[in-house]
Amino acid sequence: MTTASPRTPPAVLPGPNDVCWCGSGTKYKKCHRGADAVEARKKGPEVARNGIRPGIISPRRDVPLNIPRPDYAVSGRPLRRGGGDSDIKTPDVIARMRRACKAAAEVLQEVASHVRPGITTDELDAITHEAYIRRGGYPSTLNYHGFPKSLCTSVNEVICHGIPDSRALEDGDIVNLDITIFLDGVHGDCSATYFVGTPQPESERLVRVTRECLELGIAAVKPGRPISDIGRAIETHATKNGVSVVRAYCGHGIGETFHTALQIPHYYEPEADTVIQTGMIFTVEPMINQGGWGHRTWDDGWTAVTADGTRSAQFEHTLLVTEQGAEILTVP
Repeated sequence: MTTASPRTPPAVLPGPNDVCWCGSGTKYKKCHRGADAVEARKKGPEVARNGIRPGIISPRRDVPLNIPRPDYAVSGRPLRRGGGDSDIKTPDVIARMRRACKAAAEVLQEVASHVRPGITTDELDAITHEAYIRRGGYPSTLNYHGFPKSLCTSVNEVICHGIPDSRALEDGDIVNLDITIFLDGVHGDCSATYFVGTPQPESERLVRVTRECLELGIAAVKPGRPISDIGRAIETHATKNGVSVVRAYCGHGIGETFHTALQIPHYYEPEADTVIQTGMIFTVEPMINQGGWGHRTWDDGWTAVTADGTRSAQFEHTLLVTEQGAEILTVP
């Protein structure tokens, strides 16, 4: 009797709802996803040495006591659970979301004007932090589950959740700035990818296709249709252009809670059959990779990078579902 050799995970890992690589026949998220995440964190520094290197993270910035803050600001643990925020927003919440989202878009526009070779992502964090405070808002990411900074800066192969640090941006880099402000008791969320100095042709193509994916995903938002229409539109365009859609992260419902239970996959997921309804507010934020859609996580527990080291881009808007389709709230 022979014993089968233990199987090892592939370089490109399955999506949460795909069949696990081990051959068990169960979904990846219910099988090896947790164990693989632990191993990925161990490999974080090795991946970093082949591309973006983590820098020094400065101390957490203070927020004046007069600024209203979310429930997790001190403990790092949100008290309001995702299911506690209704998918269908009241007129009052919608009005407050308009103000918060407008402020988020303004902050994104302001910090983006400072992107240039030589500036550190920590300096961009400082600019963002002060921009929030001037508007009377709290940086939503600050201490959210322990995240140490006021925005996410994802450079080159970093897919999302990059932590601002002492690394200076270099000519030819791309950087995603992910902005979320807590204002008037609600969160406004948006992001965009920017060129640093002279863009590389392949990066220009990646960023263009990613922006188009966002636009097509927004166009697919129609009351009465399933959420899966959004991912179908995005994945179809990405596949046609020879790039891939990240599966491990998705859009989300948002309002008085930063991330509600509502999830918006950016790839076609037939099980995402929640019906889109007027009054819903959620983000669409496709993350598109030049290579495969797999990812690894650095040992900081946050920084997600492409498994194959290729570049990744992202654009994000917060949307209100209307009878006509989607209204983009994150505009300055």
